[in-house]
Amino acid sequence: MKTRPIFNPCSGKKHLHARTVIISDVHLGTPDCKAREVNHFLRHVRCQKLILNGDIIDGWQLQRAGHWTKAHTRFVRIVLKMLEKRDTQVVYVRGNHDDVLASFLPLEFENLQIVEDHIHEGLRGRYLVLHGDVFDTITKNFAFLSHFGDWGYQVLLKINRAYNAWRAWRGKEYWSLSKAIKARVKSAVSHVSKFEQHIAQLARDHQCVGVMCGHIHTPADKMIGDVHYLNSGDWIESLTAVVEHYDGRFELLDYVSFLREFPMPAEEPATEFAAEPVEV
Repeated sequence: MKTRPIFNPCSGKKHLHARTVIISDVHLGTPDCKAREVNHFLRHVRCQKLILNGDIIDGWQLQRAGHWTKAHTRFVRIVLKMLEKRDTQVVYVRGNHDDVLASFLPLEFENLQIVEDHIHEGLRGRYLVLHGDVFDTITKNFAFLSHFGDWGYQVLLKINRAYNAWRAWRGKEYWSLSKAIKARVKSAVSHVSKFEQHIAQLARDHQCVGVMCGHIHTPADKMIGDVHYLNSGDWIESLTAVVEHYDGRFELLDYVSFLREFPMPAEEPATEFAAEPVEV
């Protein structure tokens, strides 16, 4: 990881200090959400702005059955503490799995904004921030097919969970079935490519030098013509985030690299604000 961590003598911890942090597709409320990992990441980050770029809470899964745990509640509490204690500006961009918010947008409460999209004023130019489902025809026009596809993805994740439990027992590293399918199936590769091209063109239409999105769970940091394309990935499989440093440089961070600088203890505390009880 390129970033030099900063040690805080008051807390006794190292923290990653950045101008902006962007995460997406956490999918709180699902069994495959890596809540413990994303909580660990946010506890060790200090930033001026946190952008939650859609599908943070999975309303679709919560409607069906859901899988809400204490770790999911802690994520919400950590974000609220960032607003309260650290004076962080939080921008929540609506996704398709949290589309229940659409009827109420935009909303603003002091340092918290909940919006459809957002223009981020980066040090090197303007960036369009949106979840990305605007280009998903099935999501927009055929809701029942979109929910069916989500059901199929959840089945795929269950198979993946069982397969990786077997791999772990054999002493092998994690392997993502869905990522392998996206990388090898021609139609999936084509879908990702078209998605990226459409998003880049939308950034041009908004006179922006770059765009930040999520939705397709495919992290990226690259140039598409003259547009800087950033996809923050997800916290189901890729476990990635985008960071804007104080010099204006953007970096795509993966959690495995992050752990080398900020290792997780055997038992991560419920909250770093230990004097306050955890309400669940």
